Amino acid sequence: MKLLFVTGSLVHGGAERHTITLANRLAERGHECHLAYVQNDPSQLERLRGARSVQCLHARRYIDLQALRKLGELIGRVQPSAVLAVNQYALLYASAALGWPRARAPLAVTFHSTFTRGAKERLQMVAYRPLFWAADCAVFVCERQRDHWRRRMVFGRRNEVIYNGVDTEHWRAVSEREAAVLRRMLGFAAEDLVIGMSAVLRPEKNHAQLVEAVSALRKRGVRARALMIGDGATRPAVEALAARLRVGEQVHITGLQADVRPFIAACDVLALTSFTEAFSLAAIEAMAMARPVVHADVGGAAEMIRHRENGLLFPVGDTAALVDCLALLADRTVRQRMGSSARLVVENRFSERVMIERYEVLLRELETERSKRANIRRAAGAH
Repeated sequence: MKLLFVTGSLVHGGAERHTITLANRLAERGHECHLAYVQNDPSQLERLRGARSVQCLHARRYIDLQALRKLGELIGRVQPSAVLAVNQYALLYASAALGWPRARAPLAVTFHSTFTRGAKERLQMVAYRPLFWAADCAVFVCERQRDHWRRRMVFGRRNEVIYNGVDTEHWRAVSEREAAVLRRMLGFAAEDLVIGMSAVLRPEKNHAQLVEAVSALRKRGVRARALMIGDGATRPAVEALAARLRVGEQVHITGLQADVRPFIAACDVLALTSFTEAFSLAAIEAMAMARPVVHADVGGAAEMIRHRENGLLFPVGDTAALVDCLALLADRTVRQRMGSSARLVVENRFSERVMIERYEVLLRELETERSKRANIRRAAGAH
């Protein structure tokens, strides 16, 4: 197949990482993959290995006619078997570009979000709904997310749930000896409970709640420390809160990292305190490395985590419940048991191989369905 992926940008984020993985792996399976991104942020471009071509559309405004023209011409030139848009902004461009002369292909959209920021974005989603309705397929990343949007009249002609998946060889548990070395390099003692969070520092990720939890745990006598793997706009506010709560020395922010695995390996547990999340890749990556995850019960969290079996869930925004969950994992035996169970869940349900196969089958089916419809139209025209 010839496949064209369209993203809003290549900014550091889970949806963009997911898209690059799809393009790389499908290229390895012999498919000709092309990628276009609307706005000029190529932050993850170096991760893209398998694409036959990559084009930035250099959109200078929300709807840029020059960028639309470039995308339409690209589709006409490549003649893809299918176009896969990533989230609603890319869907807008892909839908419009498919009206260009010779730009014909089935259109699928992978939707990674459950969150709208304020009234403006809610109104935008109302405007986007007809684009979803016209898409040949909408792919959601978990069942709760699909149901959330269905209630809000966001769905495609066909609707599928394909869970995010990770490479279980790449994301593997390290030995206790390796983990101990990594911890020492980062300045953590063997007795510390190192709580990781792998996420860009943005308001919806709610890093401040982890700072509050570290403060509360230390008051209970737990040697809690936070390792925030990432960077972003809320970093100054998070650092200021840590200083105000007198845990500045116990909260370490790494900045953006090309490879987060050594940092996850140095942690005892990962926390996700997001106000909103669809189906967290960061959570699956940590679980694959046999680290138990304490996750706000949002989006598809309950579809990956069975409470007290392979991780822990807490109500969104409930810091007391978060602290109780983390205190439970101060027990080494408990966290090792949950971590081992988490690894098995990823191997059985959330592997990258299964995810890639599901997308490959779906895109082939869309190509076949479009060909059948074209043949029917030609046959009808002949009569």
